[in-house]
Amino acid sequence: MLESKTCFGLHPCFTPHFLPKKTMTNNLPLPPSLLAIDNLSVAFGRYAQHRTQVVHNVSFHIDPGEKLALVGESGSGKSVTALSVLQLHDPQQVAYPSGKIEFQGDNILTWEEARLRKIRGKDIAMIFQEPMTSLNPVYPIGTQLMEPLLIHEGLSKAAARRRMLELLERTGIPEPQKRFDAYPHTLSGGQRQRVMIAMALACHPKLLIADEPTTALDVTIQIQIIELIEEIQKEFGMAVLLITHDLNMVKRFAQRICVMQNGQLVEQATVTKLFAEPQHPYTQHLLNSQPTRIQTDYDYATHPVPLLEGHQVNCHFPIKQGTFLKRTTGFIKAVDNIDLHLYPGETVGIVGESGSGKTTLGMCLLRLQDCAGAIVFDGNRLDQLNYRQLRPLRRHFQVVFQDPYSSLSPRLTVEQIVGEGLEIHYPYLNRSQRRERIVQILKEVGLQEDMLWRYPHEFSGGQRQRIAIARAVILEPQLILLDEPTSALDVSVQKQVLELLKNLQETHQMSYLFISHDLKVIRAMSHRIIVMRHGQFVEHGETEQLFTGPQHPYTKMLLQASLFTVN
Repeated sequence: MLESKTCFGLHPCFTPHFLPKKTMTNNLPLPPSLLAIDNLSVAFGRYAQHRTQVVHNVSFHIDPGEKLALVGESGSGKSVTALSVLQLHDPQQVAYPSGKIEFQGDNILTWEEARLRKIRGKDIAMIFQEPMTSLNPVYPIGTQLMEPLLIHEGLSKAAARRRMLELLERTGIPEPQKRFDAYPHTLSGGQRQRVMIAMALACHPKLLIADEPTTALDVTIQIQIIELIEEIQKEFGMAVLLITHDLNMVKRFAQRICVMQNGQLVEQATVTKLFAEPQHPYTQHLLNSQPTRIQTDYDYATHPVPLLEGHQVNCHFPIKQGTFLKRTTGFIKAVDNIDLHLYPGETVGIVGESGSGKTTLGMCLLRLQDCAGAIVFDGNRLDQLNYRQLRPLRRHFQVVFQDPYSSLSPRLTVEQIVGEGLEIHYPYLNRSQRRERIVQILKEVGLQEDMLWRYPHEFSGGQRQRIAIARAVILEPQLILLDEPTSALDVSVQKQVLELLKNLQETHQMSYLFISHDLKVIRAMSHRIIVMRHGQFVEHGETEQLFTGPQHPYTKMLLQASLFTVN
């Protein structure tokens, strides 16, 4: 639990000069803020003459028990600022040209590493954006969960195990006894995030920094995670610094909001005031970037023959037990007797929670995953073709994956990445002709010719996704599978990518299978929507019909979770 609000180890009359004046109580000022960042600047680079400053004179504070949101687009400096609180940057690569970070009145920037270790995970805890990269894949989650208790509270392993089992149950992990000895890769995305929350709360911290805690999670899991953090925040009385690009979540969760752009704090206010009367043009731009319907109605009468059909598509993964014999004891029905059709130039959205089978279905339809059933693409039975027969057809159906940083080779330049498919499927083109096509498609997706010789790490998330789209579109496919193409993008970049996809579809008459957990994005882009759960379709129909009159209870639950902060 939090210490008394009258001390924090400081004289009660001490108030840092940079904090806003507070209300007097019995002629005495309230205690200083829990965390106060004053005029902070952050620069990166080993040598002073080559450093690049990415955060410029940022000042804000968090009071005990307060919920503050820090928002802004990729590269705005919000995560850099948050990581500076715990001094998690490489000390040989970072410098602080100005400012201070005071935690309970003491400047963290002056602390030695040994002192910092004592508050990391104990007084200040952090939930990172991607739990799969934050959890060590070679240790069971129980071993990782107990670590802060063993280090900071000196508990025995038995006592630490009991405490963490209680927290796992508290955070909604099913069968915590079994999950305790499981490895991270065996858990779903939502379960891994709950593990991270349990680990962060192990020592009852005074401040929780949540860096994009719900990015890429399904809508129902998002609201569960936010409600969980809010519930435990009230119970423990801790302060929360929420870093996010999801403005709906901010409106639902936070009390105050700070907006960052290009490393500067451009506006801060209460959530109510900022959403009602945004002052800065950038804040207004963010609020106006929410996805709206951009898809036109589809004329099914003009396209009587589907481009893609799936009949009784099944994908069952065996469950094996035993140390040596590995007997099959059952099956996970990832895709179970699915019938689907997609017409030329149509966008069909597929939604559902993690594990519903939507991505597996997409992989099956493109023969990237073994399955049973009939799959017909443009009159060809794909399920009856072997690898060699299938290869010439692959240029007609392409994929844009969720994370372009993982799907783009870090060793190849943009020219090599985008042009790789041309070398395979258009071998008759010479180098000059290939480059001409590459430059043309880069311009079409909003990139410049001078980017040809750069590598993926030199681009922002939105630019990398444009490169991934260019790689797919350059082959002039009839169908593109879009697997969560905007889930990790900022709202303004997300809107740009959606408009780009819409324009490309109209120009090239492509069909889209659009997989997403974001129903606002699905509504913006889809002609029809399919709702999946446990490997089966529970409801499907035209977009506006499904949104205005959902029939299945599961669809109603998804819509309610997705729109929980929308007016």
